Amino acid sequence: MDAWHEQDTFWMKWAPVLFHERRWEKAQEEVANIISLLNISPAASVLDLCCGPGRHSLQLARHGFSVTGVDRTKTYLEKARKQAEIEGLEVEFTQEDMRGFCKPNTFDVAINLFTSFGYFEDINDDRKVITNVYRSLKEKGVFLIDILGKEVLARIFRERDWHEMNNIIVLEERKVCRNWGWIENRWIMIKDGKMEEYKISHRLYSATELTALLNDCGFSTIDVYGDLTGAPYDHTATRLVLVAHKGKGET
Repeated sequence: MDAWHEQDTFWMKWAPVLFHERRWEKAQEEVANIISLLNISPAASVLDLCCGPGRHSLQLARHGFSVTGVDRTKTYLEKARKQAEIEGLEVEFTQEDMRGFCKPNTFDVAINLFTSFGYFEDINDDRKVITNVYRSLKEKGVFLIDILGKEVLARIFRERDWHEMNNIIVLEERKVCRNWGWIENRWIMIKDGKMEEYKISHRLYSATELTALLNDCGFSTIDVYGDLTGAPYDHTATRLVLVAHKGKGET
């Protein structure tokens, strides 16, 4: 059986939960924060790696950037393309696994948001992703990764919880394993009287661990923040945001 992240049925079933209306609305604020944090120039070319249905790709295009959105899920890309067409936005949406996408020396900025990193059992696949991003960036390019860091998770961890939205009840059960290196999640959806269960797992990274990985893959300087506004990564952090620079400080 394919890994959970390679199953189209998972992404289709969970789309109303993962990409509900409030998350679409928040994309405006998130993109504004990213533009400010990275000081992106108006003519910049941006790679949105694991773009999903295009929340951030479309918003970046609305700001006038040259945007390429990459995702493995065909239905998400179809939705994104349709919205871009409706709005008259020029966005290149490409269907490809994040481990395989590479366009050398093409982008000024690459972003990977919403904990879309660390899904693979083999850490060398994570290295492959970062190396491909490094190669895809122009000299002095920047790569922003946004995940739920290990330190933040340890502070807010709940073994079980549930919530309801749009007549869907979602139950979540979590288990940290491999010495805080991995998390296994059991997601149950109850909709229209029917129950479906999926198991989702991914690697956990601390700021130090992910910084070291980015360094190993060629990035010279990494800035670490606690959210997309650039807040410190301390006990108040809500996310782990790393901004990795290609060529910054090198001679």
